[in-house]
Amino acid sequence: MPRKQYQERLEELREDVLYMSEIVAERLRMGMDALEAKDEELAQRVIDEDAEVNQLYLDLEQDCVDLLALQQPVAGDLRFIAASFKIITDLERIGDLATNLGGYTLQAERDVFPDVDVQRIGEATLEMLDDAMTAYAEEDADACYAVAEADDAVDALCEDASSAVVRELLEREGVDAEDVDELMTDVSRLLLTVRDLERVGDHAVNIAARTLYMVENDDELIY
Repeated sequence: MPRKQYQERLEELREDVLYMSEIVAERLRMGMDALEAKDEELAQRVIDEDAEVNQLYLDLEQDCVDLLALQQPVAGDLRFIAASFKIITDLERIGDLATNLGGYTLQAERDVFPDVDVQRIGEATLEMLDDAMTAYAEEDADACYAVAEADDAVDALCEDASSAVVRELLEREGVDAEDVDELMTDVSRLLLTVRDLERVGDHAVNIAARTLYMVENDDELIY
């Protein structure tokens, strides 16, 4: 394949990865909206449309394999293809976490801990994802470090939320024995929601880490 055509295929890959990220971010936003409004119809839509994200992942995975097979890529191109492959893997997993939010919405019937601001955590992780993908699009090494730094704030928000749940449980009085199981189910679901949003932040850091490696051959953020 002529070099110019190969470079065009590489740019198409970048555009397709960015498109996948837009779809995944939309699903995550939908999951957050469904959770906040207890919108079962929207939650089911998030779950049903996960198949689209999975198909995008499989298509892009094949594109990466084809690009590696078509022509022996030089070092920079090889890092780009490898980074793109790792990034679509993280995006697919974020899509799965969005689906989890849809499932939690279908299970939830009440707000047992209204003081826990899940939406704030979700907004922070969405911003991290957007910043990480912008870094990938613009090959911005400094932005990669900024995403990694932002993860510390998200981790702190998640820790505060989990601590608030435990603290409120300890302070509660007069819970009937028959209500304990239902309460613990609600607690478990809320803690899983917080954990999944924290994992979205982790995947955003992974994207930034792979982008940094792609741009500067620097594996400092990879863990």
